[in-house]
Amino acid sequence: MDIALEQPARARLITGEEREVAVSATLRYASTDPLAVNIDFPGAVSLDGQGATWTFARGLLEAGLRGPAGDGDVHIWPCGEERTVVELHSPHGMALLQFDTAALNRFLLRTYAIVGAGEEDLEAVVERGLSALFDGV
Repeated sequence: MDIALEQPARARLITGEEREVAVSATLRYASTDPLAVNIDFPGAVSLDGQGATWTFARGLLEAGLRGPAGDGDVHIWPCGEERTVVELHSPHGMALLQFDTAALNRFLLRTYAIVGAGEEDLEAVVERGLSALFDGV
């Protein structure tokens, strides 16, 4: 059975002037892609007015809640006891966001209630990925 999870989240966008701007986001998880989590941002906070979705490993979120993690487009690390920083890199620039750690932990625990750690059906994930990659070839 396919199960999807959504959880609203508030973030603080750290600007170049070291101001904080409140940002709405939605954390998403789906049992059909058990290794990934998504953060959706509304168009109001993107450069082109379109909404943006960032997808990254659920394990990266878990590691980033405990200590600095990430070496690609997404970096996550704790910032004190109550906040977690998510740094997103794109060809258009970088965004630095702070989330409430408790909200991220709650979301992560809910994902593990759907698909436990080590219980991911990797064969199905690989098959879908290969199908998408070679579709039409």
